[in-house]
Amino acid sequence: MTLATGTSHSAPNAPIKVIIWDLDDTFWRGTLSEGAVEALEDNLQLVRDTAARGIVHTIVSKNDFAPAEAKLVELGIRDLFVFPQISWQPKGPIIKQLLEQMQLRASNALFLDDNPINRAEAQYYNPQLQVADPADLAELAPLLRASGKPDPEFSRLEQYKLLERQQEARAAYNDNLAFLRDAQVRIEFREGAAVVPDLGRIEELINRSNQLNFTKRRVTKEELAASFEDRTRRWGTVRARDRFGDYGLVGIYCLHLPENRLEQLVFSCRILHLGVEQFTYAQLGFPVLEVQGDVATTLNPTDRPDWITVETAPEATDRQTAPAITNSGTTLRVLLKGGCDLGQLTPFLQAFQLEVEEEFNYNNENQIPVHVEHTALLRAGQEWPRAEQQRLAASLPFLGQEAFDTKLWDAHYDVLVYSPLMDYTQELYREKATGLEVPFGAYQDLTSVDPVAQAAKYAQRRFRGMDEAFLRRFQQKFEFQGQISPADFQENLRWLRAQVPAQVPIYFLNGTEIEVPGSGETGAAARHALMNQALEEFVTEAENCYIVNVRSFIKTPADVTNNLRHYHRQHYRTLAQRLAEAIGQWHGHQLERSGWVDLKARAASLVPSKLRGLFK
Repeated sequence: MTLATGTSHSAPNAPIKVIIWDLDDTFWRGTLSEGAVEALEDNLQLVRDTAARGIVHTIVSKNDFAPAEAKLVELGIRDLFVFPQISWQPKGPIIKQLLEQMQLRASNALFLDDNPINRAEAQYYNPQLQVADPADLAELAPLLRASGKPDPEFSRLEQYKLLERQQEARAAYNDNLAFLRDAQVRIEFREGAAVVPDLGRIEELINRSNQLNFTKRRVTKEELAASFEDRTRRWGTVRARDRFGDYGLVGIYCLHLPENRLEQLVFSCRILHLGVEQFTYAQLGFPVLEVQGDVATTLNPTDRPDWITVETAPEATDRQTAPAITNSGTTLRVLLKGGCDLGQLTPFLQAFQLEVEEEFNYNNENQIPVHVEHTALLRAGQEWPRAEQQRLAASLPFLGQEAFDTKLWDAHYDVLVYSPLMDYTQELYREKATGLEVPFGAYQDLTSVDPVAQAAKYAQRRFRGMDEAFLRRFQQKFEFQGQISPADFQENLRWLRAQVPAQVPIYFLNGTEIEVPGSGETGAAARHALMNQALEEFVTEAENCYIVNVRSFIKTPADVTNNLRHYHRQHYRTLAQRLAEAIGQWHGHQLERSGWVDLKARAASLVPSKLRGLFK
């Protein structure tokens, strides 16, 4: 998705990684310095939607900083912007400097400004910059929303916030070397079996990185997996952190041992100017390296940055055969899978000795929330031919491109926490021609509704593709199956238990059984009771499976919000504590707990969150 440089209504010609917003008469209607302005809800939502797909947002605006920032805070959107440049200076040079700070190419940036002179000036200083008049956003917004990939945790935004903190600190130093020494840069190398769980991230880094890709040898996942088994090749990953935060996996290398030659040496630009790439080259003993194309850093065969220290990597384990961890000092990795309301668990779980990774529902390219935890969808992702997955993802707007993707099969976690409430809730529809079943919606038969009225409701929610014509086709080609039966639910759970490594415990979060007046979900409490019983029967006979019983503290309508699956915030702290206690019992040691982290999480839960719950 691109926008031709110099034009304001073409399809984009390079992937958009950052959107640079003007404010007056662009992001909002009116001029802030002249009085009140009117928020444009479409723009607010566009920022939220695209930030949740990894697009970063910043500001270059001629305004006074303090009132502009105060307005952004009032609109509840300030936390989704990084590196805001709000001053009365010419925009062209500012954008050039901004892109250098963000370590991004102009061709991957889109500048939105209502003033054609500002757009022309910006392109004069940044010839590859893509520009657009805000009047063209109606055409561009669908393309922007379909770009990137789901990032409901805003991990890319957080990485740029980390970079922003680092850049602000760097500006306070006159001596760059002094800054680097104070930054406390630490890196960790992992090799051998320890690189296998990161196959997806390694493939992504090799194929998408350019600025710090010294070898530029693109690969497929299949080629990578085979190469990991080749004993003539030494594969390794590099992780980095400093006093500003954790950058995660930022580099990879592959050394061809017989020739002592680097076949892969690639780094994320997020660690540019920290010296990590030179240190890694030195750590490997300065092997032969044939640099391909342009790179942002020149390596040399002598220097070893002395401001970097090496942290010891954890020993690799074979997840298919490893026994349960019994070292009380080990930080357990937890995969939290369910509805995005479970994101409120994470801050409280982080108070314990747990590293939490999330996989929740997200808005797809059609702006329709996709739940990826229904057991029928999990089985489809493993058992259906890829061609059938792609066909249905393309033809059913409520699925979308990533509907069959999941972290479950990466085995990159020690504990699985799974909420099966979509099995309790969603309806199944069977395609008449193939017999394939897909889940969607709740407590409604889509094959019997009035297509005109239903399409109007979807239009109000801004769902794309769910128009009258689609609904009529759907009613012709699919038949309503209703919610999954308890027996099929149990069968799918047995299948799931067989797919997850046996030593990994699965903690199921059951459902409350209360009536919620006005929720519109008739019979939900009875359905929950039925499915809770089926879940209990399964856990009784299954190995290494447990239930965390929410019914013990979610007991009345006052304990929930708009339906019986969404709880009031204080109850997520209780749920996290029950969960941490259960994991500790399995682990054989009570999990260490930070009262300070818990206190911060409790304080944060008392105010509306800017980054959670956007896609419930």
